Amino acid sequence: MKRDPIYGILAEFDSPTALVEAARKTHQAGYKRIDAYSPFPIEGLAEEIGFHRDEVPLVVLIGGIVGGLTGYLMQYWMSAVDYPLNIGGKPPHSWPAFIVITFEMTILFAGISAVFGMLALNGLPMPYHPVFNVPRFALASKDRFFLMVFSNDKKYHPAETREFLESLAPRSISEVPS
Repeated sequence: MKRDPIYGILAEFDSPTALVEAARKTHQAGYKRIDAYSPFPIEGLAEEIGFHRDEVPLVVLIGGIVGGLTGYLMQYWMSAVDYPLNIGGKPPHSWPAFIVITFEMTILFAGISAVFGMLALNGLPMPYHPVFNVPRFALASKDRFFLMVFSNDKKYHPAETREFLESLAPRSISEVPS
C-alpha cells in the first residue's frame, strides 16, 4: 500500500502564550516554512513565524497607477485623437478637464486591485486544506492553538522535526497527510 505524502507536522497548544513561544523557538531553530492557526488574532505571532512581507500595498499602488493612466489616456484618445471637436476655442487636449475622471479611475482600479490582490495573496478561496484531515484541528475554531511545520521546509526531517516539536511540550502532535 502506497503511503500518502506528508504535508507537514502539526503541534497543538493550550494557550496563545505557549503558541507564540513555540513559534519563536521554531523560527529560531531554523524552520522557515511554518504557519500558526488560532481562533483569534494573536499580537506578535506573525513576527514570530517570520511573516514580515506585505505585498498588498504594492498591488494597490500598481492598480492605482494603471487606473489613472487608463482614465487619462482614454480621455486623451477620445478628445484629441479619435473625435477631436473645437468647443469654444478649447484645445482638443485640455488636461484640466481630464482630472476628475482620472482621479475616479485611479480610485476604482486601486480598490478593485486591493480586493483581488488580497484574495490572491492569501490563497483564497481555498475550500480544501490538508490540515482539515486532522480530526483535532476542529478545535482551532474553539479554544486550541496550532503550529504547523511544512514538509517542504529545507530543515524538515520527519523524525527530527517531530522530536523538536515534542521538546516544545505541545498537547498533541499529528502528521498532516496531503
